[in-house]
Amino acid sequence: MLLVSSLTDRVVAHVRDGIRHQRYVPGEIYSVYQLAEALGVSRSPAREAMMRLSEAGLVEIARNRGFRVVLPQARDVAEIFAVRLALEPAAARRCGERRVDLSGAFASLTAAEQEGDEAAFWEADQALHDAILRGAGNARAAAVVASLRATTALLGPPTSHAGRSLREIRDEHAPIVEALCRHDGEAAEEAMRDHLVRTGRLLVAQVAASTPGSTDPEATDPDALWAEVVGRSL
Repeated sequence: MLLVSSLTDRVVAHVRDGIRHQRYVPGEIYSVYQLAEALGVSRSPAREAMMRLSEAGLVEIARNRGFRVVLPQARDVAEIFAVRLALEPAAARRCGERRVDLSGAFASLTAAEQEGDEAAFWEADQALHDAILRGAGNARAAAVVASLRATTALLGPPTSHAGRSLREIRDEHAPIVEALCRHDGEAAEEAMRDHLVRTGRLLVAQVAASTPGSTDPEATDPDALWAEVVGRSL
């Protein structure tokens, strides 16, 4: 059972990476059997992986044919950030109360920004958010957020798509870490909320803009979609 699970995780990771690097693209149908053969696994973990990805909304199962990729839409992104906003600001507050020191994680983020190393920057960004969730004592929440971030990562590099530089994103994290260093949970919570709202609204607008000519209200009015899914006060 553990072996099957590890093989399933491997297939899931392979398909996610393939979507992110456009080896698997929307509109095409891919064979589960060919996928299993290419990875050297049996059909069972390949099928289980497709079911897991289907439940996450990343693929559609084409019965007796295979699977096709489904990229996150504007509503999907808004729902993801609604969940993150329910988890991460509260975790930041808890970190402040527990006096968790995250200056080292922020130093890694700063170093990557100064070197212009985008890959390292996003690894450090994810590591910082993960450390806050785990520092709050909730490993399950950290796993949930990691999965949600993996979904939005399929949209491409966050910097170019959201229209922010690495420095701007680094600076959004600074008030969070500074508040944690002061053991000010309330300020850390507010700074985390501000960061997530800014990021989420930009990504929702970016995804909505990627469907030009659409008559779908969700694609033409991202602010209304955000208010509906997340709330008008955010």
